[in-house]
Amino acid sequence: MREKIDALTQNLARTIVGKHEAIRLVIVALLGGGHALLEDVPGVGKTLLAKSLARSVDGKFQRLQCTPDLLPTDITGTNIWNPKSGEFTFLPGPIFANVLLADEINRATPRTQSALLEVMEEHQVTIDGVSRPVPQPFFVIATQNPIEYQGTFPLPEAQMDRFMLSLSLGYPSESEEMEMLQNLQAGFKVTDLQPCITLEEVQALRQACSQVKVATSLQQYILELVRTTRHDEEITLGVSPRGTVALQKAAQALAFILGREYALPDDIKFLAPHVLCHRLIPRGGRNAKTIVERLLRSLPIP
Repeated sequence: MREKIDALTQNLARTIVGKHEAIRLVIVALLGGGHALLEDVPGVGKTLLAKSLARSVDGKFQRLQCTPDLLPTDITGTNIWNPKSGEFTFLPGPIFANVLLADEINRATPRTQSALLEVMEEHQVTIDGVSRPVPQPFFVIATQNPIEYQGTFPLPEAQMDRFMLSLSLGYPSESEEMEMLQNLQAGFKVTDLQPCITLEEVQALRQACSQVKVATSLQQYILELVRTTRHDEEITLGVSPRGTVALQKAAQALAFILGREYALPDDIKFLAPHVLCHRLIPRGGRNAKTIVERLLRSLPIP
């Protein structure tokens, strides 16, 4: 299993140069049984990272380019009348995949965004009163541009809460950007990536991550951090219980990736900004990451 994680990391690093932390976080979301939200300016590799992950996992991949005219049935699928059989036939939408890339998710209307609410939490889609399960494992990786607001619809809190973690790539360093140019000149493309992990292995890795031990003292540390966000004077809306569970699952996955059978406080401190910030609503335009970092400094480490 360790070899599979290393192979997946190396596969992603072939296309996403120098972004080792971002690659690790996406793998944490995948193995932790959650979903990932990539928030960054255009052109830094958000979609490339998502496509690289999809190609590395030997499963069904679907890409959804979100636009204002996208309808919920364009995502979930719909029943179509078949005149030959005299009955309705279900035509599945792109959501019936193992890896779903929702590109520029905040360009879809709230009605269309809501089509993802049920499936991201319950791994099923209800259409015309019939619930249909999606393939397993099921992983949503969405991208959005937090700078450009023209023609966008901000994700509601309920939608943001369904992402295990959020991350940004940032601009590459000069040496990393040079390596990108050299890879381009050498003719390497994301389509050259080959699957390095099967769906069954992803499921096995998820099961192994869930067995990582989290001490009671560390669980208390997670609770204190989360519950503090609900009463802090700089926060309008604190972290939900779903966020509490997500932080523990992410810590288990990170510990497993790093070769440990137990989670550490350092895992929580590293993951907290990525798991909690997008779930918070700060007061008066304050920065969520700054608030979370302040709370981490104020709490005693177990």
